[in-house]
Amino acid sequence: MSDLRLVIFDVDGTLIDSQGHILAAMAAAFSANALPPPSRAATLAIVGLSLPVAMARLAPDHPEAQDDLVAAYKDAFASLRRAPDGAKLSPLFPGARAALELLASEDHTLLAIATGKSRRGMEHIFDLHDLRGFFQSVQVADDHPSKPHPSMVGACLRDTGVAATRAVIIGDTTFDIDMGFAAGIHTLGVTWGYHPPEALTRAGAAGLLTGFDALPAALERICAPA
Repeated sequence: MSDLRLVIFDVDGTLIDSQGHILAAMAAAFSANALPPPSRAATLAIVGLSLPVAMARLAPDHPEAQDDLVAAYKDAFASLRRAPDGAKLSPLFPGARAALELLASEDHTLLAIATGKSRRGMEHIFDLHDLRGFFQSVQVADDHPSKPHPSMVGACLRDTGVAATRAVIIGDTTFDIDMGFAAGIHTLGVTWGYHPPEALTRAGAAGLLTGFDALPAALERICAPA
């Protein structure tokens, strides 16, 4: 059996603190459609879902507007990204880059992304934070059903050839944890993201990280090489 292990990262709320960007774009999208914006809590609760699914949850009484909300959100997000201070809206969480560099240096560890972002959005994050080259598989919302469907994880496993028993998803939402269970891989939650830690525990996360410095030990505990 191969000693390779695969560490799959969610992006928004796990690697990137994009809530400022998301909240501003969501408010702009609803305003453009003459609808009252959802609350901060409601908006952060859908982070990680594909946009059509997210808008269906945020505007269930306005099915006729949901496609327009998706388009307006994408336009607002792109506009904010081009703003002079756009980089400040999606910073890396403390310790994220050091953790990626450490894991990428290990011969037995491969890294992947499974995100509700579009490919265009993910490409922007790669450029913004110089993250190209870390990941052996990058799965985005354009190509898969929304989380918690296991399609993204399945693609990561196929791209890398790593067995499900040696793979782990690290995320901040119950969608990530549920996706991991659906794909038959290990799961770790983070306490600094957009879903409450207790929700991740209830969803069955194998552990909760309070900082990226705790990640190496957690990986050794649940996903150690043979």
